[in-house]
Amino acid sequence: MTEDDQKQRLTQLEARIAAAKKAGSKAEKRADASHAQGELAWRMVIEMVSGLGIGFGIGYGLDSLFGTIPIFLVLFTLLGLAAGVNVMLRSAREIQAKTEAEAAKATVERDERD
Repeated sequence: MTEDDQKQRLTQLEARIAAAKKAGSKAEKRADASHAQGELAWRMVIEMVSGLGIGFGIGYGLDSLFGTIPIFLVLFTLLGLAAGVNVMLRSAREIQAKTEAEAAKATVERDERD
Protein backbone atom coordinates (compact mmCIF):
# COMPACT_ATOMS: atom_id res chain seq x y z
CA MET A 1 0.00 0.00 0.00
CA THR A 2 1.14 3.42 -0.77
CA GLU A 3 1.00 6.31 1.57
CA ASP A 4 -1.79 7.94 -0.44
CA ASP A 5 -3.95 4.82 -0.15
CA GLN A 6 -3.45 4.76 3.60
CA LYS A 7 -4.40 8.42 3.94
CA GLN A 8 -7.49 7.85 1.83
CA ARG A 9 -8.53 4.85 3.94
CA LEU A 10 -7.90 6.86 7.10
CA THR A 11 -10.13 9.73 5.95
CA GLN A 12 -12.86 7.25 4.99
CA LEU A 13 -12.60 5.66 8.42
CA GLU A 14 -12.81 9.04 10.14
CA ALA A 15 -15.90 9.88 8.10
CA ARG A 16 -17.54 6.58 9.08
CA ILE A 17 -16.70 7.17 12.75
CA ALA A 18 -18.17 10.68 12.63
CA ALA A 19 -21.33 9.35 10.98
CA ALA A 20 -21.65 6.64 13.64
CA LYS A 21 -21.25 9.20 16.42
CA LYS A 22 -23.97 11.37 14.91
CA ALA A 23 -26.28 8.38 14.60
CA GLY A 24 -25.52 7.38 18.21
CA SER A 25 -26.31 10.83 19.56
CA LYS A 26 -29.68 10.82 17.80
CA ALA A 27 -30.59 7.39 19.16
CA GLU A 28 -33.86 7.16 21.03
CA LYS A 29 -33.89 6.72 24.76
CA ARG A 30 -34.24 3.20 26.00
CA ALA A 31 -37.76 2.01 26.55
CA ASP A 32 -36.97 0.87 30.09
CA ALA A 33 -35.56 4.25 31.17
CA SER A 34 -38.82 5.01 32.95
CA HIS A 35 -38.32 1.91 35.07
CA ALA A 36 -35.17 3.43 36.53
CA GLN A 37 -37.25 6.04 38.37
CA GLY A 38 -39.44 3.29 39.81
CA GLU A 39 -36.39 1.38 40.97
CA LEU A 40 -35.08 4.49 42.73
CA ALA A 41 -38.43 5.02 44.42
CA TRP A 42 -38.51 1.43 45.65
CA ARG A 43 -34.94 1.77 46.90
CA MET A 44 -35.96 4.75 49.02
CA VAL A 45 -39.05 2.99 50.35
CA ILE A 46 -37.01 -0.07 51.29
CA GLU A 47 -34.43 2.10 53.07
CA MET A 48 -37.17 3.81 55.07
CA VAL A 49 -38.98 0.59 56.01
CA SER A 50 -35.75 -1.19 56.91
CA GLY A 51 -34.81 1.64 59.29
CA LEU A 52 -38.21 1.41 60.94
CA GLY A 53 -38.05 -2.37 61.13
CA ILE A 54 -34.58 -2.45 62.66
CA GLY A 55 -35.53 0.20 65.21
CA PHE A 56 -38.74 -1.66 66.07
CA GLY A 57 -36.83 -4.93 66.47
CA ILE A 58 -34.18 -3.44 68.73
CA GLY A 59 -36.78 -1.67 70.85
CA TYR A 60 -38.96 -4.77 71.17
CA GLY A 61 -35.93 -6.88 72.06
CA LEU A 62 -34.77 -4.46 74.76
CA ASP A 63 -38.28 -4.18 76.21
CA SER A 64 -38.55 -7.97 76.32
CA LEU A 65 -35.10 -8.30 77.83
CA PHE A 66 -35.64 -5.72 80.56
CA GLY A 67 -39.35 -6.34 81.04
CA THR A 68 -40.17 -2.68 80.70
CA ILE A 69 -43.15 -0.90 79.29
CA PRO A 70 -42.75 -0.21 75.56
CA ILE A 71 -40.51 2.79 76.14
CA PHE A 72 -37.58 1.29 74.22
CA LEU A 73 -39.94 0.16 71.46
CA VAL A 74 -41.19 3.71 70.93
CA LEU A 75 -37.72 5.24 71.35
CA PHE A 76 -35.95 2.95 68.90
CA THR A 77 -38.81 3.03 66.41
CA LEU A 78 -38.46 6.82 66.30
CA LEU A 79 -34.67 6.49 66.00
CA GLY A 80 -35.18 3.99 63.19
CA LEU A 81 -37.51 6.44 61.47
CA ALA A 82 -34.90 9.18 61.75
CA ALA A 83 -32.19 6.87 60.43
CA GLY A 84 -34.41 5.79 57.53
CA VAL A 85 -35.15 9.39 56.58
CA ASN A 86 -31.44 10.23 56.81
CA VAL A 87 -30.45 7.35 54.51
CA MET A 88 -33.28 8.19 52.12
CA LEU A 89 -32.18 11.83 51.89
CA ARG A 90 -28.58 10.77 51.33
CA SER A 91 -29.72 8.54 48.47
CA ALA A 92 -31.74 11.40 46.99
CA ARG A 93 -28.68 13.69 47.11
CA GLU A 94 -26.57 10.98 45.47
CA ILE A 95 -29.11 10.53 42.69
CA GLN A 96 -29.41 14.29 42.20
CA ALA A 97 -25.62 14.68 41.96
CA LYS A 98 -25.47 11.87 39.41
CA THR A 99 -28.26 13.43 37.34
CA GLU A 100 -26.62 16.86 37.45
CA ALA A 101 -23.28 15.36 36.38
CA GLU A 102 -24.93 13.62 33.43
CA ALA A 103 -26.69 16.85 32.42
CA ALA A 104 -23.43 18.81 32.64
CA LYS A 105 -21.65 16.17 30.57
CA ALA A 106 -24.39 16.31 27.93
CA THR A 107 -24.17 20.11 27.84
CA VAL A 108 -20.39 20.02 27.40
CA GLU A 109 -20.68 17.44 24.59
CA ARG A 110 -23.38 19.50 22.88
CA ASP A 111 -21.25 22.67 23.15
CA GLU A 112 -18.23 20.85 21.70
CA ARG A 113 -20.26 19.76 18.68
CA ASP A 114 -21.51 23.31 18.03
